Amino acid sequence: MFDGYDSCSEDTSSSSSSEESEEEVAPLPSNLPIIKNNGQVYTYPDGKSGMATCEMCGMVGVRDAFYSKTKRFCSVSCSRSYSSNSKKASILARLQVTGKPPTKKAKVLQKQPLVAKLAAYAQYQATLQNQAKTKAAVSMEGFSWGNYINSNSFIAAPVTCFKHAPMGTCWGDISENVRVEVPNTDCSLPTKVFWIAGIVKLAGYNALLRYEGLKVTLPGLLVQNMCWLCAASGKPLVPPRTIQHKYTNWKAFLVKRLTGAKTLPPDFSQKVSESMQYPFKPCMRVEVVDKRHLCRTRVAVVESVIGGRLRLVYEESEDRTDDFWCHMHSPLIHHIGWSRSIGHRFKRSDITKKQDGHFDTPPHLFAKVKEVDQSGEWFKEGMKLEAIDPLNLSTICVATIRKVLADGFLMIGIDGSEAADGSDWFCYHATSPSIFPVGFCEINMIELTPPRGYTKLPFKWFDYLRETGSIAAPVKLFNKDVPNHGFRVGMKLEAVDLMEPRLICVATVTRIIHRLLRIHFDGWEEEYDQWVDCESPDLYPVGWCQLTGYQLQPPASQCKLVYRKVTTLQLKEELLDGEDYNFLQGASDQESNGSANFYIKQEP
Repeated sequence: MFDGYDSCSEDTSSSSSSEESEEEVAPLPSNLPIIKNNGQVYTYPDGKSGMATCEMCGMVGVRDAFYSKTKRFCSVSCSRSYSSNSKKASILARLQVTGKPPTKKAKVLQKQPLVAKLAAYAQYQATLQNQAKTKAAVSMEGFSWGNYINSNSFIAAPVTCFKHAPMGTCWGDISENVRVEVPNTDCSLPTKVFWIAGIVKLAGYNALLRYEGLKVTLPGLLVQNMCWLCAASGKPLVPPRTIQHKYTNWKAFLVKRLTGAKTLPPDFSQKVSESMQYPFKPCMRVEVVDKRHLCRTRVAVVESVIGGRLRLVYEESEDRTDDFWCHMHSPLIHHIGWSRSIGHRFKRSDITKKQDGHFDTPPHLFAKVKEVDQSGEWFKEGMKLEAIDPLNLSTICVATIRKVLADGFLMIGIDGSEAADGSDWFCYHATSPSIFPVGFCEINMIELTPPRGYTKLPFKWFDYLRETGSIAAPVKLFNKDVPNHGFRVGMKLEAVDLMEPRLICVATVTRIIHRLLRIHFDGWEEEYDQWVDCESPDLYPVGWCQLTGYQLQPPASQCKLVYRKVTTLQLKEELLDGEDYNFLQGASDQESNGSANFYIKQEP
């Protein structure tokens, strides 16, 4: 969602060195009010912002650097942990997995802050982690997509909406009424046998099936439960025990029922297998955004690959716990040498040489960006635009182009909340669907977040441009392509919580603006929603986690009783050192600009 990352460039190099590539910071004007906090310098237009104390962790910091409109918390993590009516709160927001992807018994570790603004909070967490804490296991109620979809009459986004997901480009072969061979669970034989079933309803990779000759339906993960060509492979077809007495000649029955019926192509099994192969391998080196300093990249090593998602460990992490999760097609990762080639800031590694077995990832494996012509009219430093805030993905903010890099990349800063040294600038490509021309929010009836400290409300672009002596970036330079993505308001899916990228949660599409989707996490408050592009690799079909073995986080409503048993204070004092929790898994083409109540609100 961040489309790259970083600001500034200098002597950026992909080679290992003990030096760090950083640009010098221009001196601040003497008349500009500043506040220093934990080594970071922040400027404010009115000089009246002051300080604030986080109500969760007690961190004292600059008020305008705090999260949300109320400025009660220093980070998204603290906000979620404190919220008693956000049932996913204190446990799931801290869910961190070390060394491997989330499993049924996942360790609850401490979230590291995303930016240097929260360095003091990280120190606070480290102190608590070193203290001995009392441990108490909390069990989680199981979650089943089948029950969730059927009991609420929900509709899942089709697999074809997710081109990066397994079978995303060839799922059209599967539809309702298609006949497939599936395991026969209604049988007393000691060996595994199969029977023919018809697809009654599809929900992502899941399907509601009905055995031929039987009226009872059964849900299941379609791809894992199907068998192809039982006759050719010698696997027996045996009718369910419930209906064995109905016919004496089952061969004739099947011939009659299957004549003219649509079945899967003979190479479908091969297609499934091929779609589950991923080119990224452990020990590959990449450049990835530095999660503590958004303005630069660092070298990281692929630790594991799950369904195309990469667990990247920063190369300097001795205990291999300093990691970052993203998809292999994410705009946040690049080949070694990318930062230097475009003039992007890069943190050189303290490691003097590659570790044995580590090797640079071939450049052709990374997602390609559209080539642009920067020779004519192009973006310039100081131009204004609207952009999704990567630190608060539910908002679109007033922003400024701070630096123009090569190959169409831009460094963007959010007006009114930038660090004076540019350490919180972030990188978007010129064709990114996460930046918009001035007036986009007003035209599409989206609330635009004005600069922090700006008091002349309601915000008017014309007045702001005149007051700041700036110009708007030309509309023609922005990406206006809108694919026929297939998403509809109310559709269910599995989505990465980009503020906690290890987590994949049950989610709903609540609004569609051209190619922009508003994703709501079921059971959470609207403030945790995310604006996401329709082609984002952080969105997955229903059933993706079960198919790949990743841990799906259930709706907050599934954890309602658990959270009422554990107070915020108990979590803060007892669970910071980590706990074990069990998680059991089990059509129009029109777009909508209207919001819809497809989320679940919880009582405090």
